[in-house]
Amino acid sequence: MTTEVRSLREFKMPDVGEGLTEAEILSWFVKPGDTVTDGQVVCEVETAKAAVELPIPFNGVVEKLHFPEGVTVDVGTVIISVAVAGEAGAAAPAAPVAAPAPEAPAESAESAEPEPERREVLVGYGPRTGTAQRRARRTTTTTTKVTATKPAPAAPAPVAQAAPVAPVAPVAEVPVGERPLAKPPVRKLAKDLGVDLRAVTPTGRDGVITREDVHAHAAALAAPAAPVAEAVVAPVAEPVLAPPAASAAGDVRVPIKGVRKATAQAMVASAFTAPHVTEFVQVDVTRTMKFVRRLKESGELGRDVRVSPLLIVAKALLTAIKRHPGINAQWDEAAQEIVLKGQVNLGIAAATPRGLIVPNIKDAGSKTLAGLATSLGELVETARQGKTSPADMQGGTVTITNVGVFGVDTGTPILNPGEAAILAFGAVRELPWVHKGKVVPRQVTTLALSFDHRLVDGELGSKVLADVAALLERPKRLITWG
Repeated sequence: MTTEVRSLREFKMPDVGEGLTEAEILSWFVKPGDTVTDGQVVCEVETAKAAVELPIPFNGVVEKLHFPEGVTVDVGTVIISVAVAGEAGAAAPAAPVAAPAPEAPAESAESAEPEPERREVLVGYGPRTGTAQRRARRTTTTTTKVTATKPAPAAPAPVAQAAPVAPVAPVAEVPVGERPLAKPPVRKLAKDLGVDLRAVTPTGRDGVITREDVHAHAAALAAPAAPVAEAVVAPVAEPVLAPPAASAAGDVRVPIKGVRKATAQAMVASAFTAPHVTEFVQVDVTRTMKFVRRLKESGELGRDVRVSPLLIVAKALLTAIKRHPGINAQWDEAAQEIVLKGQVNLGIAAATPRGLIVPNIKDAGSKTLAGLATSLGELVETARQGKTSPADMQGGTVTITNVGVFGVDTGTPILNPGEAAILAFGAVRELPWVHKGKVVPRQVTTLALSFDHRLVDGELGSKVLADVAALLERPKRLITWG
């Protein structure tokens, strides 16, 4: 009897961003037994920079998911095994047999050709060399199986012994049961709110759970969210999708990882590396607010383009940089040189459920007002959906942080590492103001410019801030100065 021989192929955690060494598995989109095709997205992971969907690079049937959702995995570590079709040969039907944990990955007994070493890379410089080791975990129940080509009466049996997982030892198989239907952003929302999706009543088409369903379920809970019910994966020592644990005194501990961890490290490095100087100015932006209203009503930038005061602030800053290019610079510590950047990559600080991220608009200085508005709208929408790619957050030269949306007047923003300046745009308020010799109500905001004093002296920083203020006071100058 001829039987198709299958061999196992392993898909390892790729390097999804330059220099990143680990990623957290947010969601699995497949389970053991599912058929997958080359290019199909099998899971979503979160790095220190963004959430990324991972496509698998070959066809086959899912044999094993090596890690459950919520676990952080090192780059280069196997996360999923897939049985792929081989050459046909005369063999009896394959049957699983019980076996102790093998020293090497399980593979077909008929497979004579070894699987070549391959490390999939999506973005960046490639996976790090050497053996990838997984963080030490507590205990887990190990279930191991191998595929044989000869019939055997023994059925798969779990290994009862529980022991700490060695850094490179085989990981327990994670069988996944039926999963509620929900899109990745909805799953992330449920995770943040501590909501078990299996307890949510879906109202979407074909039984899909929506964001509204999750919010409604969370609001209906009279008591604080209880720990999530048994996870959809095999029991492991570390809880999956469980909310932060509270102590008897009411303290809550939140793990520092992903975007928040990267942000904290970057801000500490910036604060203690670059000598910060911050300058402030109050500006009458009455004309700018009228200009924004006119652009909205006329639709001259495009009917689908979102126009906001932030757009005019961004254009004013880019115009000021064009007049004073010395502020668009970078400090090269190794060469002891100041690098004047050839283009302005304008970063916009965005608050997301995963933490603060700063994607940037590439070569923003060359864009028209309409082009800048389009790029800004796309950047904000992508950030809100949690789909900002690592490439969009690299190479920034100057940043704007809009603290005014929170009703804050101003602050002393910390520089993004590698950048020379950051502008804080405060809330626009109606205040008494001297205008044409009379005290009248005007629309007023406060700007704060922080800069690296190694690169930017007080004169240059003051000129840039004064130009931005002047352009916001009289936005028609954007035409003549630009």
